[in-house]
Amino acid sequence: MENMQKHLTVKELPDSEKPYEKCMNYGPEYLSDAELLAVFIRTGTKGTTSIELAQQLLAGGRRNLLNLYYYSCKRLMQIPGIGEVKAVQLKCIAEISKRIANTVRLQEAEFDQPHSVANYYMERLRHEKRESFIVCMLDSKCRLLGDHVLSIGSANSSLVSPREVFIQALQAQAVSIIILHNHPSGDPRPSREDKQVTECIADCGRMLQIELSDHIIIGDNNYYSFREKGLLDP
Repeated sequence: MENMQKHLTVKELPDSEKPYEKCMNYGPEYLSDAELLAVFIRTGTKGTTSIELAQQLLAGGRRNLLNLYYYSCKRLMQIPGIGEVKAVQLKCIAEISKRIANTVRLQEAEFDQPHSVANYYMERLRHEKRESFIVCMLDSKCRLLGDHVLSIGSANSSLVSPREVFIQALQAQAVSIIILHNHPSGDPRPSREDKQVTECIADCGRMLQIELSDHIIIGDNNYYSFREKGLLDP
């Protein structure tokens, strides 16, 4: 009986086990990760249902839904039954979920608190394989006016000039700024160059009357705040 069940198509499954029907009757929260993916994958291959195809996707790499984020389209297409269209759709699902999570974190973020700022950018930066340098523009009440990626560097350095930082700040009419970058090594402790860049940007900000509120370095689930360490003048 178990072998017969294994080779049933999704259409042949009982309604209680079909992802679409299960979602309609009980809600998406009752679907397993594989069943959720099967809704988007839609069709399997000969002898393999869409649910089994989803289970194959989840079985490798991180062995969970993070595979959608880490796998490239090319890697997804190596799974039999996932072509270019399905690979693009799955990557878009991952991007949508990331943007939803960022929107929720933004609503909760307090940009006058280093830990809150670090938490907002943590998932965006901690997985990057190269250093990214971001400037956040804030109004007089420390509300985020916007952010901008100034540069993407190598695995151990990113290059940025104070000129680029303050062009963005002036265009946004910012009262203060926070700069952030990530360390792909996972260790957020600042290098000598990090300290020099921070000092230079802080000095330029004083002349332009735009305060450098903080420089936060993102590691792997940890961070380093120049403000918390007392390395920025109040």
